[in-house]
Amino acid sequence: MESWDPGGVRARVREMAARDPRWERFGANSHRYGLRAALPEAEIRAFEEVHGIDLPVAYRSFVARVGDGPAGPGHGLMPLTRPRPEADDDWAVDDEWREDRLPGRLAAPFPLTDPLPGRLRAPAEELTPGTLMLAEEGCGMYIRLILNGPRTGEIWRIDPDWGGFTPAFTDFRAWYGDWLRRW
Repeated sequence: MESWDPGGVRARVREMAARDPRWERFGANSHRYGLRAALPEAEIRAFEEVHGIDLPVAYRSFVARVGDGPAGPGHGLMPLTRPRPEADDDWAVDDEWREDRLPGRLAAPFPLTDPLPGRLRAPAEELTPGTLMLAEEGCGMYIRLILNGPRTGEIWRIDPDWGGFTPAFTDFRAWYGDWLRRW
């Protein structure tokens, strides 16, 4: 099992927060450099069983050892099993989060084998079965984790208006690690 250094990640996030006390960095006002507690193994296993999936190792290890969001790229890492506690307003990301958890959606085959660059001609919801939304980047752009098929574990960015649906990182560790290193 791939492992993370929870203390090291949390220390780095604290350092990032200290360098950005007014949350001026993109997305910081959403996640505020906070990390929820790691999820118990039983809760992760129950989520996988309910949805008929096995989470990719790098992501599963993160939520099991480091935390269940929200500090992370974009407007923050979405929680795996519980909606955002601060979800007292209607934000599009909440609808995406709920849609991912509809019966059968995560276990459905990921419909793409190749990237779709440019403006999407199909609705995003037809392209995202078999993926888990990890973060929102604004303007309808989302970061999604591929859960099944030959691209399992890859991180893809969906930008329906301009960028298409394309690979962004090889896996969760590369994506989250990139965010930790950028400062």
